[in-house]
Amino acid sequence: YGDDEDWYSRRYKGTPWCAPIKVKHGDVSCRTPRGEHYRNVMGTRCKIRCKQGYESQSSEVVCMASKHWSSNYACREIRCAKLDMPVNGGYKCSDGSYFNSRCEFFCSPGFSLKGQKTATCQYSKTVCAVLLYIDPPKIKCPNLKDKWAEPGKLTARVTWDTPEGVDTADGILTDVILKGKPSKSNFPEGLHKMSYTVFDRAGNKGSCRFTVRVRVRRCSSLFPPDNGYMKCDSDGDNYGANCEFKCTGGYELQGSAARVCQYGLTWSGTDTTCTPMNINVGVRTAAALLDQFYEKRRLLIISAPTAANHNYRFQMTNLQHAQCGLDLRHVTVIELVGTYPAQIGRIRHRLLPPGLALQLRLLLQIPQRSFQMVLVDKQGMDKQRYPFPITAAELFTTIDTFPPRKDEMLLQQEAGQTCQS
Repeated sequence: YGDDEDWYSRRYKGTPWCAPIKVKHGDVSCRTPRGEHYRNVMGTRCKIRCKQGYESQSSEVVCMASKHWSSNYACREIRCAKLDMPVNGGYKCSDGSYFNSRCEFFCSPGFSLKGQKTATCQYSKTVCAVLLYIDPPKIKCPNLKDKWAEPGKLTARVTWDTPEGVDTADGILTDVILKGKPSKSNFPEGLHKMSYTVFDRAGNKGSCRFTVRVRVRRCSSLFPPDNGYMKCDSDGDNYGANCEFKCTGGYELQGSAARVCQYGLTWSGTDTTCTPMNINVGVRTAAALLDQFYEKRRLLIISAPTAANHNYRFQMTNLQHAQCGLDLRHVTVIELVGTYPAQIGRIRHRLLPPGLALQLRLLLQIPQRSFQMVLVDKQGMDKQRYPFPITAAELFTTIDTFPPRKDEMLLQQEAGQTCQS
């Protein structure tokens, strides 16, 4: 029995059984059933400790009856799983997938990193975080030259193509928004600030600005002539504007009755003036005398048998205080006094020949031997007859009902022409 025990001791307790453990990049400590002098015998347990950056398949191995250790005990360099390639980006590592390799993430143009910027290989896998694009889309506004207003207008029609935005990321854009009037609109004179804004699907916006300038060609300013009116359309001095002139009663228009602002910024025609009406009393017929007042003045013809006639004196006294109102209504007074051949005619301080005064009475069928007044309008029409004196207020009320008088009053109101008394 003794010989068998020695054999067992030699075979199982003292003689090496498993291959000696040699751990590179680490160290090992073993426990045997019979003490450290009986290393690598069956039943020996060894703990494996690897250096930093290395790992073993098992932290402890046992010498088996098969003369092999229970598992692989080599210390191998730690290697992380390969990182997933991020969408719209990538990464670059200092030492591949090995321990302590530092990987830096980057993003494609138009995208920016959200989350970790780096990942280091340790004992767990690190992946790239979600990437969002923050670079704004780009949009280029139109470059417009100044536009000139059309003749007779203060606006210009301006047209341009709607710009298209460019997204630096995925090319998907939302609506392009315009601030200001749209293309093909009529823009008034002046500078108009405009802008376009475009959004990408992440809500980032890009914008651009441009201006629309409308210019108006203008002539030098015109002014109404003394004792006259001026009425212009459009803006009064812009290219294509037309200005018409009229003189107040008792004045005649000299020069152009209408002038137009031309393309070269000069006025057509000649300067307009209003000169005092020159009445020719040397004409041969009453009709020729009346024709001088056609469309210019109204006539109030006062006829009396003598200068001492009570009605005549009363009427003339009343009208002396109403000269302003007569001028405002373009009324010229003609006096016919006396009987033929001693009758005389007078227009203010100008005397009419007796024959011409007689013709007036005959033409207008005015009796010589009684008081009578005849009101004639600007078209030479006999509008009203008065066999007795009337007040200036009554006369003015009648004249103010004539259709052309409404336009006259409007012009006089614009020009500020009134009678103070």
